[in-house]
This record gives sequence, C-alpha cells and structure tokens, in this order.
Amino acid sequence: MPVIRFDDVTKIYPGQTRPALDDVSLEIEKGEFVFLVGTSGSGKSTFLKLVLREEKTSDGRIHVLGKDLSRLSQWKIPVLRRQVGTVFQDFRLLPNKTVAENVAFALEVIGRPEHQIAKVVPEVLELVGLAGKEDRRPDELSGGEQQRIAIARALINKPAIVFADEPTGNLDSHNAQSIHELFSKLRTELQQTFVIVTHNEHLAKSTDRVIKMQDGLIIA
Repeated sequence: MPVIRFDDVTKIYPGQTRPALDDVSLEIEKGEFVFLVGTSGSGKSTFLKLVLREEKTSDGRIHVLGKDLSRLSQWKIPVLRRQVGTVFQDFRLLPNKTVAENVAFALEVIGRPEHQIAKVVPEVLELVGLAGKEDRRPDELSGGEQQRIAIARALINKPAIVFADEPTGNLDSHNAQSIHELFSKLRTELQQTFVIVTHNEHLAKSTDRVIKMQDGLIIA
C-alpha cells in the first residue's frame, strides 16, 4: 500500500480561479526517496499543506499512511502529523535553546519520558553529524549545521514519512550539497520515506524518482 496516494486531487483557494493543484493523481511507496520539483507557484507547497491536512482538497481524495484525510476527524490530525517529520527552509529553531534542547523539544511536547529523550537525542545528533555540539546554541553554528538540527528534530520521533520543504533554499552551494549528501546517507540507513520538495533540479539528479510540477499539474 502506498504511504501517500492522491486520487484526482484538485485544490482551488478562495478568490482564485486557477487551481493550485489540478486533477493530480500519484502514489509514493514506503521507503521511496522522491524529489518533488518545480518553480514557485507550481503547486509544491499546496501538495505539502494537503498532506499535512493544513488545507483540504476542493475535489478528489488523499490517503496518507492508509488514512483517508477527507474523513479524518480534527482530533486525529495531530496524531497523523507525528508520523510525518517536516524540515523547513527557515530552520524554525528556538534561539534560546541549545542544539540538544531544540531536538529534545519535539519529544517533550508529546510527553515522552525524560529517560527516553536522554537516550535518543545523542543518537540522532550523531546520525546527522552534530555529535559534540549538543551544548552550542543555533547562532554559534553555520547555516548548514542549523539545518542539520532541523533534520534531527524531524527524525527524532521516527516518523514514517519525512518531508523537506526547500531544505537547501537558504544555504550556499557548499552547504546545500552537504545537506543533499546527508539526505542520501539517511535514506540508506533508515526505513523512512523521504520527499524532498525543491526548485533545484540539479540536486534531484541522483535519486529514485523525480516528480516535476508546473502550474498545478504533474508534467513529468
């Protein structure tokens, strides 16, 4: 069973006439490493918002991890989102907390016990190449290292799906390549499904699959 399935999905925002997504159908299987590429306005952000149930479809059905999102009750939406880790372009780190505290916070808010947090935080920091930097604050690190904190935070709850929304958009070419290599490393070591949303087609050359979007349509 696919972990994500779109069946004839259309999304039209209020006050707009052109669909943000126009009759889109696709499937993403468990363990796939997928790049979703397209320029600004192609529908990539809408795709992500629909998967996270931040928005509802205008028409069509979406299934995520076997659940029909159109039938998902409001109180179950946070439960679904815990199974989807998200990495954002702007990092969204807490500046007054250390590296370890930023990552631990994702577990604290869902009530995980302290002994479990103390065990898994060092493990995931080592996985993303931040071992030894647990006590630094985000402003003491490079942009690439800050993005690694965000990736660690997305991974800490062992989600079934990891979305990265323009994860290299705020980085220089060196750090962008470093983050791309990190994602490639993670996909070989972990069992999660990775969906990398980007306008950078160059980074999408070495992957399982590329879904190219334009004007709300899948064109390749």
